[in-house]
Amino acid sequence: MEKTVYNSFPLHPECPDVRRLADNPAEALLRAEADIVAAENAVELDRYRTLENLEEAQQDGRGVTRRTFVAGAAATATALATAQFVTTSASFAATKTGTLIHVFLYGGLDGLSLVAPDNDPVLSKARPDLLLGNDSLALGRGFKLTSAFKPLEKWLTAGQLGFIPGVSDERLSRSHFQAADACNLGGLPNETGGRGWLDGLVDNLGKGTAFRSVGIGSTLPRSLVGNNGALSLNSVGSLRLNGDEKYRAATEKAIKGLFTGINHPVEEAVQEGMGALATAQQLAAKPYQPAEGVTYEGVGRAFQQLAQLIKGGANVRVATVGMGGYDTHENQGTAAGGQLHRRLNELASAMAAFFTDLGPQAADVTIMVSSEFGRRVGSNTGGTDHGHGGVVTVLSGKKLAGSLLGTWNGLDKLDSGDVPEYNNMFNVYGAVAQGRFGLTNAEVQKVFPRMKYAPMKLYA
Repeated sequence: MEKTVYNSFPLHPECPDVRRLADNPAEALLRAEADIVAAENAVELDRYRTLENLEEAQQDGRGVTRRTFVAGAAATATALATAQFVTTSASFAATKTGTLIHVFLYGGLDGLSLVAPDNDPVLSKARPDLLLGNDSLALGRGFKLTSAFKPLEKWLTAGQLGFIPGVSDERLSRSHFQAADACNLGGLPNETGGRGWLDGLVDNLGKGTAFRSVGIGSTLPRSLVGNNGALSLNSVGSLRLNGDEKYRAATEKAIKGLFTGINHPVEEAVQEGMGALATAQQLAAKPYQPAEGVTYEGVGRAFQQLAQLIKGGANVRVATVGMGGYDTHENQGTAAGGQLHRRLNELASAMAAFFTDLGPQAADVTIMVSSEFGRRVGSNTGGTDHGHGGVVTVLSGKKLAGSLLGTWNGLDKLDSGDVPEYNNMFNVYGAVAQGRFGLTNAEVQKVFPRMKYAPMKLYA
């Protein structure tokens, strides 16, 4: 019994039987699929041309409303473009240089286990079991840095590694969900419309490739959600069209043909998306080789993806990396060999490998590390509970103004047992971005519209 395939588009003008398209059944089905796709694409292209004619008629005063055109174009663009290119649209303006990478430590980092004032009597009394050891590194203004960050000592000596203590915002609660959400949005949801602060920053950075905003991971972080179509990927090689591998090349060809010469904004978006796919495929064609002596482990594998993109010319402007394991209510382990010390050492080793791998290109990169909140000053016998006043870390290709940055007025007057807010979190975010990209105060203000931006001197 012969099998006939029924479809609104005929497989062949005179032959609906797929087995007559080729001697090999698999090849026959492939040809049948190709014929169907070609027919569907031809119809959609005709539809686009019809929509263009409608727009021209409206502009000429021939009775077609703008609403009719926009509704039709939106439906077609959604059907054809969104499924494959929802995260690869383009931006339109002059490009500012450099890359900002926001590393978010989920769980609430105990900033006093990262940097702390040396020989502080308050700390000696409140957390005798969590003091930084004698193997710590010296910082400016009487502070010291955990030995877990020793892999970054080279950049500390060069004036490219700095820390801002007492960072918080009055809108942050002790809830992981609420605080992390506010940090990523740059304010409360009703203040930001649910749009991430990094997406707002991209508005100021101008025209770029589809890689201009990238989140390393399986889901897009809230900081990149918004209008600019950020990419979310686990690896460079994972960026590709959905579907069966054997149809991928034909699908790419069909999409390119369909969105060429249509005189519509979606054309540029799709072409940029195809360009991103081509770049990713080219970069992933052979195993990535870091610079000599560089090894990526743990969270470093996320940095490796960014190194591959940056060194491959993908024009990354903002990127995110997430790292968990910082909710240290017990067994905090601030000293060498402890749980938190190991996590911080993994992070420092990854950042050191990344900057070493980038070589001269590291001059155009800034990494900012933050968490949703700090932790209580006092120990709860082996760990610390949720608090305020955390620490933001900056590693930059640009020289910083010092190793300890921002305002610090000591621990004599705590905020209900927490480190006081000496430096507003969103002023810190804004100042890091401003120094990296050369933004004006007005441009930074647009990123955080519900607060009055107060610039901070972070760079030399």
